[in-house]
Amino acid sequence: MSSNRSSFTGKIGFVLAAAGSAVGLGNIWRFPYLAAKYGGGIFLLVYIILSLTFGFSLMVAEIAIGRKTQQSPITAFRSLDRRFSFIGILASLVPIIIMPYYSVIGGWVLKYFVGFLTGEAGSMAGKDYFNYYIATPGEPILWFAVFMAVTALIVLFGVQKGIEKVSKVMMPMLVVLMLFIVIYTIATMDGAWQGVLYYITPDFSKFSIMTVVAAMGQLFYSMSLAMGIMVTFGSYMKKDISIEKSTHQIELFDTGIAFLAGLMIVPAVFAFSGGDEGALGQGPGLMFVTLPKIFETIPGGAVLGAVFFLMVLLAALTSAISLMETIVAVIIDKLKISRKACCMLVLGGAFLLGLPSSLGYSVWKDVRLLGMQLLDFFDFISNSVMMPIVALATCILIGFFLTPKPLIEEVEESGLFRTKRLFSVMIRYVAPVCILLILISSVLNAFGVVKI
Repeated sequence: MSSNRSSFTGKIGFVLAAAGSAVGLGNIWRFPYLAAKYGGGIFLLVYIILSLTFGFSLMVAEIAIGRKTQQSPITAFRSLDRRFSFIGILASLVPIIIMPYYSVIGGWVLKYFVGFLTGEAGSMAGKDYFNYYIATPGEPILWFAVFMAVTALIVLFGVQKGIEKVSKVMMPMLVVLMLFIVIYTIATMDGAWQGVLYYITPDFSKFSIMTVVAAMGQLFYSMSLAMGIMVTFGSYMKKDISIEKSTHQIELFDTGIAFLAGLMIVPAVFAFSGGDEGALGQGPGLMFVTLPKIFETIPGGAVLGAVFFLMVLLAALTSAISLMETIVAVIIDKLKISRKACCMLVLGGAFLLGLPSSLGYSVWKDVRLLGMQLLDFFDFISNSVMMPIVALATCILIGFFLTPKPLIEEVEESGLFRTKRLFSVMIRYVAPVCILLILISSVLNAFGVVKI
């Protein structure tokens, strides 16, 4: 155990940093789309139940592994059982794959934020602006590089002076901005209230097994599970901080912000499109095409657009910071180099790895892997294949080889573990089945067999 390992100053710093990791671009547009598609209130109810059981158990396990071993994922799993050292390798590879393409999208967000600030709102609302922008090789790479440089600068300052300090500012600011946009949208846009009712009213006719699978998939990815982040943050967690209570608070942040994102986006798109549900399912197009058009049509839309993209930028940065920190922690643990040298190494490597994702929409647009554009392929491999495998293997390790007892004891270092029976049952029996469903459905979805 490393005695001089960095740590968060306390519970608030840990919770806000971990919540910042969980809150990202997926919460902003993917959650509202899935909630609208699968019956609004029904999806929300299923998501909350899964968050309190399935998601809770996996997050507790990963944080406990990190705090128990005081190591990054590359060595943490090996120290628990050498036969499962491959989990640490896969978990460490996930952020290495995700961060470059995620930062490309972060660069798009940064471009739109600056554009709305500098009076380009009108042109950004143009029909083909976004597609034209990403099809030009130069400027997207520039904004991608700037986004990564900001991320690296924050990580360079370390756990307390960088990640924790920034999270304590960014997360409250994110909540305030979201509340402002929600209130403004509902109060000023004709038809927005109908969108609110559509979003929160259960539609029982849309409930199916795919509602559960879709909710599990969203929960799995939005809570930063199976990518080494929670193991890394757990290794920075002090022994007197309750893992159980902290996990519940992270869940509250993640679910609350996802719900606010729905209240922010669904009513606005619903009102603008005249109740067209299809307008909600555009992926990046929802954020970069439809919403700028909405901002153009409402009073003060340029200001609201700048506030919106600032909010999205904060969400993107908090997730990118946690991804880079995980990579940095892994490299420092393995190579024993300084944080400054490691940050420069990761910055350069991630920039090179991100170039294909950016150029995949311009000069390399005809390059396909498994029929997907390069960014989509990296997203599929990391999110739909590697992460479920990591989570499934983690459950098998804890449930049947290590047994839940050592992790339960780690949680009880900071007080009574009230839900330890739920934790044991979920990790050993329920979570593996859920994860297997996610893995199978995600692969079938990617190949067009089913549509989620």
